[in-house]
Amino acid sequence: MQKTKEHVVVRPITAQGSTGDAVPSIYYDGSCPLCTAEINHYASRIGRSKLQLVDVSMEGADLKSDLGVEDAMSRFHVRKPDGELLSGAKAFVEVWRLAPGWTWAARLASIPGVLPIMEVSYRGFLVVRPAISALATVLGVQAANPQPTRCRKTGDLDV
Repeated sequence: MQKTKEHVVVRPITAQGSTGDAVPSIYYDGSCPLCTAEINHYASRIGRSKLQLVDVSMEGADLKSDLGVEDAMSRFHVRKPDGELLSGAKAFVEVWRLAPGWTWAARLASIPGVLPIMEVSYRGFLVVRPAISALATVLGVQAANPQPTRCRKTGDLDV
């Protein structure tokens, strides 16, 4: 992990925490300043040693066979310690369940009908995410990987 002036640059770590226990893997777009800020927030709440943070905008990111690069770049994903891969609203709920100060949101999502509404809202957010990320950059929020090796739209390697 490398520190900068404004934020902590998140780099992939091992799939086990400092205690040797299996930990959840959070897959995020490190070329997105908004995504980086959010992941830094969750990691500071949960504890970096209790998560594997995988910047999918980096060539060589540790993606398993059930998660393609394009999908990983376009949506938020979390792999639970048991190997189950969650995406979108379900992935956020898993992180909130672990994050002090966010457990109320995880409980709210367990109310029947709330999770589908959250998923529809998340899909709507994905449409405007590039504009919000651009605004975040203008406001000085930095990405973990401002020069990604993967294209944000297609997941292809830059050459």
